Amino acid sequence: MEGILAIREIQGDTLNSGFAGDQVETQGVITGVLRRGFYMQTPNVTWDGQRSDAVFVYGTTKNIKVGHLVQVAGECVNFLKDDSARPVTQIKLSSLYLVQEEGPLITPLTLSPELLPLASEALAVMLNSLEGMLLAIPAQSTFIAPSNLFGDYVCALPHHFNEPDVIKTKEGGVIVEARSGGRWFPGFRLRNYKQAPQLNVGTTLLTDVVGPLQYRVGAWQIAAQQTFEFTDNPIALQKSRISSRDGALTILTLNCFNLDCHLEAAELVKNPRTDVDDDWGDGRFHTLAEAVVLQANTPDIVALQEIQDNDGAELTEVVDASKTYIALIVLIKQLSGVEYHWVDIPPEPGADGGQPGGNIRNGYLYNPKRVTLVPNSVQLIGANEPCFVGSRKPLMATFKERASDKTMTVINVHLVSKREQLSIFAPLNPGVDLREGVRIEQAEAIHRETEQLLKQGQNYYITGDFNDHEHSSTLNALVGTSNTNLVLSLPPETRYDYNHRGKLQVLMHGIVPKQFVDTDKVDYEIIHGNELIGAEPGADTDKPSDHAYVLAKIELS
Repeated sequence: MEGILAIREIQGDTLNSGFAGDQVETQGVITGVLRRGFYMQTPNVTWDGQRSDAVFVYGTTKNIKVGHLVQVAGECVNFLKDDSARPVTQIKLSSLYLVQEEGPLITPLTLSPELLPLASEALAVMLNSLEGMLLAIPAQSTFIAPSNLFGDYVCALPHHFNEPDVIKTKEGGVIVEARSGGRWFPGFRLRNYKQAPQLNVGTTLLTDVVGPLQYRVGAWQIAAQQTFEFTDNPIALQKSRISSRDGALTILTLNCFNLDCHLEAAELVKNPRTDVDDDWGDGRFHTLAEAVVLQANTPDIVALQEIQDNDGAELTEVVDASKTYIALIVLIKQLSGVEYHWVDIPPEPGADGGQPGGNIRNGYLYNPKRVTLVPNSVQLIGANEPCFVGSRKPLMATFKERASDKTMTVINVHLVSKREQLSIFAPLNPGVDLREGVRIEQAEAIHRETEQLLKQGQNYYITGDFNDHEHSSTLNALVGTSNTNLVLSLPPETRYDYNHRGKLQVLMHGIVPKQFVDTDKVDYEIIHGNELIGAEPGADTDKPSDHAYVLAKIELS
């Protein structure tokens, strides 16, 4: 039965070789049923490593089940979700005939590290040749991404941790070396995501997960048709060993994930499905307060990112965020007795990107019993530079430690995001980061500011969300020859604060003048746990952020 093999030839090596639009008729066994169609695969054919023996049929799913042998007719199309997507071969159904209720058994192809090429180009070709086919993620695989609300999971296969470019964390997560950023770890999505269990990184899969391979949202994943068994991995939130003392400053970095204390009105936001949330009711303020007090030992200064204004994502002219800060400060005081002060420079309405209406910005909390804010020191970097148009401006402030009467300038950054980075499977420019040039220009602007501080003999610390890894051109531009990235002082297996589709990476850094490290004046730590726990912040959980927390202790000279 060669029908589906013939259809797959429309993809060939170029994904578009001229067969789209043909009317086809073929038979196959149904291997997966989705909301808008089903997958069917040719029985009794061995995969040849070059062409898929399966196809997605776009059309009715009534009265059909996995295992049915069916005959279909329709138009063959290369479906493109948008201009940047890769084509997906489909049959646009015109007729369907049930040939047999129990068709021939389709044996899934079990994935293994040996089967998956490391080189991105070869990997893309191989996965394309498996499109729609029945695959299995074997038992004893390890979940390397926290679960989300949509039933998406990512796994490291058995023996993946033996690969030379893969570093395993103590919790069971994966750090991939920068040179192997195109490595693919198989994932799956449960058809009924309402039944999807909440899992942490390091959870062990106890049963095979089987389903056809589909391409969606820039990635390949298995469309799983059944639930699975697992052994969960409890994740303990770490407590820092760093504490404050006279003659030094402790500085905590927190990405607050669009924090505001307002429950938005659906009619006042751009997208009610995504822009209405209840950060206070979800407990995120309380968990952030616990992070400051119980995990970071009530640091002298807290550098915050993703603080929203008083009415959250509502599309108004409000930019003041005082209620957001005060709500957090009150909870911290209840836990510690310390009443922090706050400072920021609000953006112009809608000027700095982020969630529409939220007027996202960087800000500081500081303990007035330990430090004072130097008058007129608070300012934005790059406010008039093109590279910061539509992006968060770094917030610079100078603090004086009361015990020593010495000062430290802190630069709190949130560089332009990697949201526009193309998938490693994109048909054109795979893996290219379209905003990398802008991010490098932002880093260069900050570096110029630090050169002036060095000339003045001023202590400084740059922290925040850099949206790039430690070996990137962005960090190289910011560090230059005069600065040091404290992340590089950590053991490689601890250098992460963010989990992107199963790959742990470091996006939050701590930059100091090089002589600080040369004279052993700094201590640095990433407080892990938060980025490994299942679910999104605020989604049936009090998880407050999608990042880990970063704490530095710097002796003042």
